[in-house]
Amino acid sequence: MSDAKSAAVLTRRLLIGGLLGSAALAAAPALANAPSQSLRPRARGAGSAPAAASPAAAPPVSSAALIEQARLGGQVSYVVLDARSGEVLEARAETQALPPASVAKAVTALFALERLGAGYRFATRVLATGPVSGGRVQGDLILAGGGDPTLDTDRLADLAIALKNRGIRGITGRFLLQDNALPGLSRIDAGQPLHVGYNPAISGLNLNFNRVHMEWKRASKGWQIAMDARGARHIPAVRMARAAIAERQSPIFTFEERDGTERWTVASAALGKGGSRWLPVRRPALYAGEVFQTLCAAQGITLPDPRQGSGRGTALAETLSPSLVPLLRDMLRHSTNLTAEVVGLTASGQTSLRASAAMMNAWVRERHGVDLALVDHSGLGGESRVTALAMARLMLRNPQLTEILRPYQTPAKAPADRAPVLAKTGTLNFVSGLAGHVQTRRPLVFAIFSADTPRRDALRGDERERPRGGPEWTTRARTMQGLLLERWAAVYGA
Repeated sequence: MSDAKSAAVLTRRLLIGGLLGSAALAAAPALANAPSQSLRPRARGAGSAPAAASPAAAPPVSSAALIEQARLGGQVSYVVLDARSGEVLEARAETQALPPASVAKAVTALFALERLGAGYRFATRVLATGPVSGGRVQGDLILAGGGDPTLDTDRLADLAIALKNRGIRGITGRFLLQDNALPGLSRIDAGQPLHVGYNPAISGLNLNFNRVHMEWKRASKGWQIAMDARGARHIPAVRMARAAIAERQSPIFTFEERDGTERWTVASAALGKGGSRWLPVRRPALYAGEVFQTLCAAQGITLPDPRQGSGRGTALAETLSPSLVPLLRDMLRHSTNLTAEVVGLTASGQTSLRASAAMMNAWVRERHGVDLALVDHSGLGGESRVTALAMARLMLRNPQLTEILRPYQTPAKAPADRAPVLAKTGTLNFVSGLAGHVQTRRPLVFAIFSADTPRRDALRGDERERPRGGPEWTTRARTMQGLLLERWAAVYGA
């Protein structure tokens, strides 16, 4: 699931014992407030035990108390390591395997960097099987995907403009969509709701993270609905995905494929006066082909309706993704599931997510000496399991991850001159993870995983998008993580 953006740094302030009484922790908003009192990190003696507090200072709140007061239920595991020596400074159930959610993307980033190289770029090309004569391609035109997870409408429009600049106005043959660079999968995880945009299809030809934009407005009679593939510069309409309003309370969405069209219905009770959202497409290549046909028509180029196919030809135009390092940095920052699965599948060359994840697990075991049990590359599959100790050791052995991990905001909202945290978050229903580096004077590496798996497993259907109590649980989990980090920075990081 995509994580909310956050950027800041870690305070060295430490909450004193009286600040976190049970009354203050009775509700999530109280947990989110910055502490009103603080202690400086104290000098430490030999060993890993904190130095004794002065008589005037209250002892720091223990990690166990912070966990108890978060009232998460289920299981909480963590470990914090000295980043220089690897010494375990503090731990709780660190060998308990729990779902990592999107923290798994940090593993995928390492796997892709080693297998593909930092300079790797995904290419999307327009090929012609014959020469250009009289403004027409004498043969087929092929939109050949290389799996690029970042391809958007505006870059597809640039390909159409490049064809126009070559004087092309049409073709004599077929318009083919070549999407066999990656296995075609209708969704990442079958357990997620059909309508969530973070669970798209996967293809060798992807567009707009394989999502279509739906917008609705009240009209004098009923509703106006538009489906488009909007970019920053172009907003082409889409025909292969359609939506209609149904007079009902629930379910909010229904989906079916019929007559070559992806058809959605939306419950009228959920619409209000107007709004929009991104819906997943299940046939990404057809989506990209239809949008390219429309964009070409805007440039005066006539193409027949697209169909899947492949072939060899001369490249007429090409667009490249960013190189792998900035692409992975954006993947970790925005937690884009499609990007994670595409780079993982490309790195492994396997034909299914489970086989690809199994290869990545084996690589981690051989290369880094830790055991993981991931079932995909994004963490969206709830069956994945890792331990806090394994994830922290992986972070410890790969300090280069700090170059692409995002800054993490703790509840205290520290000023910019405090020690930064660079970490990857992970969120599923009743699952929350966080792992990364704390750049205190004594640098730390940590991993925290929380999961109430029985509560998660009990969810059905539409409950999975926003389950009752889910957002509040996530808020408490994230607040607990931030307070644990503040404690560790103060006690161990000086």
